[in-house]
Amino acid sequence: MARESLDRWKVGRKLKLADLDPAARPYASSSRERDDARLDELAVEIDRLQDLLFANGSAGAPPKLLLVLQGMDTSGKDGTARSVFARCSPLGVRVAAFKAPTEVERAHDFLWRVHQVVPRAGEITVFNRSHYEDVLVPVVEGWIDAAERDRRLAHINAFERLLTETGTRVLKCYLHISKTEQKERLQARLDDPAKQWKFAVSDLATRAKWKQYIAAYETALAATSTAHAPWYVVPADSKTHRNLMIAALVEQTLKAMKLKAPVPDFDPAAVKIV
Repeated sequence: MARESLDRWKVGRKLKLADLDPAARPYASSSRERDDARLDELAVEIDRLQDLLFANGSAGAPPKLLLVLQGMDTSGKDGTARSVFARCSPLGVRVAAFKAPTEVERAHDFLWRVHQVVPRAGEITVFNRSHYEDVLVPVVEGWIDAAERDRRLAHINAFERLLTETGTRVLKCYLHISKTEQKERLQARLDDPAKQWKFAVSDLATRAKWKQYIAAYETALAATSTAHAPWYVVPADSKTHRNLMIAALVEQTLKAMKLKAPVPDFDPAAVKIV
């Protein structure tokens, strides 16, 4: 089926999330079987491209890929990482999860802990939450003012430019889930003893400030969606659609890197294995 351009969901200098339907499914079909098959095809292709990325890790300007996943609770950051990179070797894909900063981390600038886990040469790193938490939670909770928020946003843009200028492609996805869908997913966690560990009472406190968090996201995403590190809004009420769209974005980004197998520094035809 024909799919609309992924650029349709790229964030510009202005953003109103209410104008984008979290239940939209532009990259899914009416058949779950076809979608599962397509997702598996994308996972296989991502594995092939990741293998080339890893092989180029010792090149003069080694390429890397950073995938940033942000979204409200239950939007599917864990599920995305599992699904999109299901076929990839664990040698070349790493997930870094960010929680509340520790005492040591708070003693440094807010990007200190982030810079330590950016992709290494030839690697894909997935940020499950990220440095953007520091322009969301502190803003909503009133811990920093607008001036400090703007300084941090400027620091983030400079930090991501540093990464891109040293060989890292930066792809950022906001998992756009509705408040109604979140309610269903939170309830599902409560109802399933095997998933109750995922539920935290603090999730409800965050949910009570839904409008404030959406406003903070709109400000942060619009201020930091750049040509070198774009943000994409990913409709995420459908888990299948969410995974398909992000897999398509990852494949597109890796293909744009024009990766090729490194040329050996010897003549393979001259080597005899006995």
